[in-house]
Amino acid sequence: MAQDLFEAAKAAQSRAHAPYSNFFVGAAIRDENGDIHAGCNIENAAYPSGWCAEPSAISHMIVAGGRKVQELLVIGNSDDPCMPCGLCRQRLLEFIDDTASVTVHLAHPERGIIKTLTFADLYPHVFGAEQLHS
Repeated sequence: MAQDLFEAAKAAQSRAHAPYSNFFVGAAIRDENGDIHAGCNIENAAYPSGWCAEPSAISHMIVAGGRKVQELLVIGNSDDPCMPCGLCRQRLLEFIDDTASVTVHLAHPERGIIKTLTFADLYPHVFGAEQLHS
């Protein structure tokens, strides 16, 4: 089932704007309706102004009417799995109800999916909306 996410993330990765790091990242999200939304990293000469692939995919999901991440795939151009950074994990959490039920796939452009885990495994101790209301 994740092959469609892989293809979407790989296509997004090929469009990444990474002239400074040459580290091209793509991400694809499956939302609560089964729709897929992809994004890529967008670097900027003023480094803090850059944009990771995951929030780019989140933005596309929101614009299309999706509200919940059900599955995620991230693809990078390194041999090691491309893990979402801490800020991206927090951004993703905003759109996840049950961290144990969301599958995260980490992929390589030629080798395909190289690691699969849950969002709870990726981000075990979260700070989200529930903590604000306790």
